[in-house]
Amino acid sequence: MGTITLLTDFGRDDVYVGVMKGVIDAINPNATIIDLCHEVPRYDVREAGYMLAESFGYFAEGSIHVAVVDPGVGSGRRAIAARAAGHCFVLPDNGLVSFVAARHWLDEIVLLENEAYFRKPVSRTFHGRDIFAPAAAHISLGVPLREFGPAVSDPVISPIPTPRAEDGKLVGEVIHVDHFGNLVTNIAEWDVPGRGDVRVRIAGAGIIGLKQTYAEARPGELIVIIGSFGTLEISVVSGSAADALAVGVGTVVEALGPK
Repeated sequence: MGTITLLTDFGRDDVYVGVMKGVIDAINPNATIIDLCHEVPRYDVREAGYMLAESFGYFAEGSIHVAVVDPGVGSGRRAIAARAAGHCFVLPDNGLVSFVAARHWLDEIVLLENEAYFRKPVSRTFHGRDIFAPAAAHISLGVPLREFGPAVSDPVISPIPTPRAEDGKLVGEVIHVDHFGNLVTNIAEWDVPGRGDVRVRIAGAGIIGLKQTYAEARPGELIVIIGSFGTLEISVVSGSAADALAVGVGTVVEALGPK
């Protein structure tokens, strides 16, 4: 039994996601399969890693999370499975696990190299179908990670941007732009200087004060709010902050306390 989530950049215009589900269903028809997101920007490993880390904790412990954003498929990059915080992650070893590893100790990591758990023949371009989906299905049936391959002590971990204190202000950056054009930053709620009286600077714009809800401002107004994942966000009410400011991931955000 068990829950398996799928996170990919495959989109919805092709059969790739459905085929992965079919492979899982053929191995474990009792598994619950949940589509987390299939619209990750193409090849954006960092974005996928952020989405994975922010979302997995809302599922029951023991859930298995398959993440396939894999520009290096078919190359020498490794395929791995890892356990952390009571969950299992099945993914390419290309830095996708970095945001999870920044927040949680990785209790176990193994290579996925036991061909007994592959779907054959293994395509050079679709490891989501032939390696990752079968591994997740077998894990959901109770196969221990050690059966898939040897332990890994050096997973690829990419640097995760963190805010820094500088000249009396907190300097962070935009780490995600959501569907509505909200600019999600890496500045946690408890680190916001001055809290409700915070002053925020981004791309030449200055915003004073923290709103509690979008309804507190007029349509088209640029505001600062604490988003649903507990970090500071820059938004445009009934609009897109990303479009209004012409910015995206990596844009510097400065937060200051009251004058």
